[in-house]
Amino acid sequence: MIDMVSLGALSVFVGFLGSLTGLGGASILIPILVLFGIPVKEAIASAMVAIIATSAGAASSGVRERTANVRVAMFLETFTILGAIAGATITTVIPAIFLYFFFAGFLATSFLRVKRSLAGDFTPAATQDRFSRWLALEGGYYDRSSRRFCAYRVTNAAPGGLGMLVAGLAAGMLGIGAGAFKVTVQENVLRMPPKVASATSNFIIGMTALAGVSVYLFSGLLNVTLMAPMAVGTTVGAVIGGRMLNRLSNRLLRLLFYAIVAYLIVQMLYKGVTAL
Repeated sequence: MIDMVSLGALSVFVGFLGSLTGLGGASILIPILVLFGIPVKEAIASAMVAIIATSAGAASSGVRERTANVRVAMFLETFTILGAIAGATITTVIPAIFLYFFFAGFLATSFLRVKRSLAGDFTPAATQDRFSRWLALEGGYYDRSSRRFCAYRVTNAAPGGLGMLVAGLAAGMLGIGAGAFKVTVQENVLRMPPKVASATSNFIIGMTALAGVSVYLFSGLLNVTLMAPMAVGTTVGAVIGGRMLNRLSNRLLRLLFYAIVAYLIVQMLYKGVTAL
């Protein structure tokens, strides 16, 4: 069993990385908690609280820097909340071993998409569909790393909403903000810049986790001893990471995302195989 001081220190680091990549942090914490002997369902439920803390810490910086697109976030959140409630309900009645393989498969999808995107820089959408234009899904921010203003238009709002429904389902089932899938959908379907995708994902994941954690609360899976140091640590790390996000290059952010997702896939596949 991991001690509370070590868990708090680990949570600071996890919150920092999570806020930079838009993963939220719980997808990093869960495999580590499982490695130290915490039951997977209990780890999932407790990590939901860490997601809310990461979102609160990172989203404030994103809104201030205008890297987080609040209008897009509110549109997508409708779909992720519905999926999160359904996913959390499903988790309470299925064997834990299925979660290991579902988690690995879910992350592998993001891994392959992001790997392909490392070859080139971000290309904004040349056109915008009618529905996205009607919703006025567009924005701009000052990129501190390149020292220029970046304007963009969001497209494919309807397919993006369906993708977020699946992301919400994964979030509820896996106890994560599903930031890995959300960032991928926002970059590849909605055509949002990497920094905007990460910051907007951080804004969204808190509400998604809040919807899912309500189900875990009534199921008795929440572990207060784990929740406290995780919440404090991830908040501190997320605030630091959120302030650094706009100062890093898009390629570096993608490399961080790529490395973390690769580690998570291997870790969860290992736990799933050993549980057979």
